[in-house]
Amino acid sequence: MTATSPHALPAGLRIALSESEGGQGDVVAPRRDRAEQQSFEVVLAAARAGHGWAVAQLYASLAPAVAGFFRLQRAAEPDDLTSEVFLGVVRNLRSFRGDEAGFRSWVFTIAYRRLADARRAAGRRPPVEPLDIRAEPVATEVDVEADVDRLVATDRVRELCATLPPAQRDVLLLRFVGRLTVDEIAQAIGRSRSAVKSLQRRGLAAVAPAVDREGVG
Repeated sequence: MTATSPHALPAGLRIALSESEGGQGDVVAPRRDRAEQQSFEVVLAAARAGHGWAVAQLYASLAPAVAGFFRLQRAAEPDDLTSEVFLGVVRNLRSFRGDEAGFRSWVFTIAYRRLADARRAAGRRPPVEPLDIRAEPVATEVDVEADVDRLVATDRVRELCATLPPAQRDVLLLRFVGRLTVDEIAQAIGRSRSAVKSLQRRGLAAVAPAVDREGVG
């Protein structure tokens, strides 16, 4: 992880950091650390101790992806939601246990739950789809990760995602923007592993024809 100024943090997050126990929001990394990449473990330990430079590095590493997740979900205030997610991260850092991949999963789980809260507040809670009633779509010869990665890189992604039912969109974006595993998504959204895999297949089957038709990539 590369060094990042604590002043890159949103104002609300800087205030929360300065008010936290042991908060050191204006502390910068030691000189040798600014010239070297930091290991995740070092940055996490420093962030838990309240060092602003470390919190800024964690924020810079994931905030763009989290904001992109909210934008693709058509959230009304993606930047505000992103700030709220990282406020939650800072307040709960000491409870986190795991490696860098686990941290990413944890952050996107918080993001998904914040999105669910926003949907409920707006009266737009998506209905639960009956997964076991309809037959599975006909399998297509596609590389799931390659095709959806190509899709995410295009300007059409917002329109294509908008055509999906919310549950399918949630799964695809958590999988290919958040980089969560199927098991991590299942835990985040409160569904079974088989339900997540079904939603992923359905979502991909819905968008893959547009990817192929338009020669995306």
